[in-house]
Amino acid sequence: MISNLSKDGEKEIDNLISLLSKLPGLGPRSARRAVLQMIKKREFLLDPIVRSMSKVGENIKSCSNCGNLSLLELCSICSDESREKKIICVVEDVSDLWAMERSGVFRGGYYVLGGLMSSFGGLNPEDLKLNRLLNRIETEKVVEVILALDATMTGQTTAHYISEKLMVAGTSVTSLAQGVPIGGELDYLDDGTIRAAFSARRAF
Repeated sequence: MISNLSKDGEKEIDNLISLLSKLPGLGPRSARRAVLQMIKKREFLLDPIVRSMSKVGENIKSCSNCGNLSLLELCSICSDESREKKIICVVEDVSDLWAMERSGVFRGGYYVLGGLMSSFGGLNPEDLKLNRLLNRIETEKVVEVILALDATMTGQTTAHYISEKLMVAGTSVTSLAQGVPIGGELDYLDDGTIRAAFSARRAF
């Protein structure tokens, strides 16, 4: 019986290592080191991580206004009255929103697309839910929409489609300029590059 319990326990540890190894940037070796460190410092690492992951897993949702991740109906950005509501930055994914926030260059609102348009497994035009964005432009009296999309073919195709749809709203549409290399993805750029591209944004 003791032997079986021991084997079951080892299987759970192996399962945890296997799950962690599937995360970006973590292979099997890094996952093993991470699990061992958490077990060694259970009180300060493992137990708090378990509680936090449980809370996030039970309560995480998409912000009803912008699409950011939050435990509340509105994320901290959308509920922050000090933000500039009349400027909206359109990004592909939450990771891009976080990259923009990390750079500290933008203090407006966001709209998360959730993907890019593509005929190979990407979003269809209706999946972009631009009506919600158009409603925000009208109700929040938005004067500028910044298209902070990847400098890839799918990113620029999506940007062109959105800019055409926003022309009817009469708002200024700009995009990130210098600093973003062709084929570059926003989430992988350093903060300085994002700031340079944001500051030099141009009319789309």
